Amino acid sequence: MPTASENTLFGMGNPLLDISAVVDKDFLEKYGLKQNDQILAEDKHKALFEEIVKSSRVEYHAGGSTQNSVKIAQWMLQKPHKVATFFGCIGNDRFGEILKKKAEEAHVDARYYEQNEEPTGTCAACITGDNRSLVANLAAANCYKKEKHLDLDSNWELVEKAKVYYIAEAATFAKEQCFETDDIAEIASKTQNLPKVNKKRQRVVVFTQGKDDTVATVGEKVTMFPVLDIDQNDIVDTNGAGDAFVGGFLSELVQERPLEECIRAGHYAANVIIRRVGCTFPEKPEFK
Repeated sequence: MPTASENTLFGMGNPLLDISAVVDKDFLEKYGLKQNDQILAEDKHKALFEEIVKSSRVEYHAGGSTQNSVKIAQWMLQKPHKVATFFGCIGNDRFGEILKKKAEEAHVDARYYEQNEEPTGTCAACITGDNRSLVANLAAANCYKKEKHLDLDSNWELVEKAKVYYIAEAATFAKEQCFETDDIAEIASKTQNLPKVNKKRQRVVVFTQGKDDTVATVGEKVTMFPVLDIDQNDIVDTNGAGDAFVGGFLSELVQERPLEECIRAGHYAANVIIRRVGCTFPEKPEFK
């Protein structure tokens, strides 16, 4: 069976430095936040990021959807390091330095485009009890310049070296394609039949549905895969479950394992992540 090698997996997206801290209800009220919510930062939230950093119990993690997924893929694989390459844009600042350090600790080969116009993107997780209010400030993440980064020979070599590519952000896919159906199996089937340039390889379509079955299609066949059972009391935080599924799935895909194994790894990774605060994981996976 093939095993993954350096830079086999390529991810590109919005790199965010996740900043988690326990806050009180007064803090939420001050910035007009709800206990369990996900919003994009407005001008009134700018001071929030500086204030939360002054908290005594602040934690930093490399975040952003695609970066989370490649980070989890690397965790599932363990060795070799730097199986995953990640491209995105950060600021030339303190948060950017922390993000580089965190990506390095996760053994991801992060090659950021650094610029001075916007600060590094951040996502503040304001924790009150069991609740998390997420405030994302994309900032530098929106400033990526293809010609100044992707087109550089040294970077393009890494794109060409990869065998599996992952870019997230497909939530409104069915609407954009005018599929006119809410049925997940039907959407998967219609996606499967969209035009495809490379005829040598069949398209694989996978949709997750939280606690409901994962839907996958190869060729004409639509298959449902039940997720792992979990006691509701063991669920700590479902944020990042989707990113974790993708990471687990990719960790097997880069080793050319069968679809069933990819999905089993995805379900395992998601099951681990939802038992913990934030998109974090233990030192080693117990996936067999």
